[in-house]
Amino acid sequence: MGARPDNTIVMIPAYNEVKTIGGIVKVLVDMGLNVLVIDDGSVDNTEREALDAGAMVLRHTSNLGKGVSVRSGIAHVMDKMKYEWIVMMDGDGQHHPEDVTSLMAVTEKEETDIVIGNRMGKTSDMPLDRYWTNRFTSWVISKMCGHDIPDSQCGFRLLRAGAMRDIVLESDRYDIESEMIIHAAGKKMKILSVPVQTIYGDELSKINPLRDTIRFFRLVIKHSLAKNGLHIKKRSDG
Repeated sequence: MGARPDNTIVMIPAYNEVKTIGGIVKVLVDMGLNVLVIDDGSVDNTEREALDAGAMVLRHTSNLGKGVSVRSGIAHVMDKMKYEWIVMMDGDGQHHPEDVTSLMAVTEKEETDIVIGNRMGKTSDMPLDRYWTNRFTSWVISKMCGHDIPDSQCGFRLLRAGAMRDIVLESDRYDIESEMIIHAAGKKMKILSVPVQTIYGDELSKINPLRDTIRFFRLVIKHSLAKNGLHIKKRSDG
């Protein structure tokens, strides 16, 4: 069954997004969608703004990282709720809430497990460092998975809840998006991409280019070794 407002929940990991979270939630609620915000230990009024706009909130008492927020949000939906589809989107205002319908529409046309937003069709406003990082990491992930993923780093995506039960995620930070694709491809799940818009303003990215690039390569090496029957332990480095 395809994704519809009554069987889909929008999950938004958020950390100190008081300026944007309320407006995002309100648009989604006005579209007839239910929203779950994972407040990752914010020290501002993110939780209050999300609640006042109509979202449910799952709160971490301290900042644990986007990957932990995604994992705890998915687990909460699967264990405590009955939704068949989960939309992942960011809380910083870069994603257009209206594009949720584009992700959902794909599921009415064909069977799929993951629909990933593709921001690479229009990149004139994308900061140059993000453009080249996205191009390179997407190329690596596509080669690993044997499947064209034009924007593997996009956090705007639609997940079939049942498929997520078959994936064990471990990443704590921003490499969660890549890890999800690698696992899904390894289990022969169907992954599609659909164009989405992105708003780039004056906000500072929470991604640390050096540290998160190192995490990305560590993830790639780990899963490449696993394909050959080798395993390395995950290192916790904050």
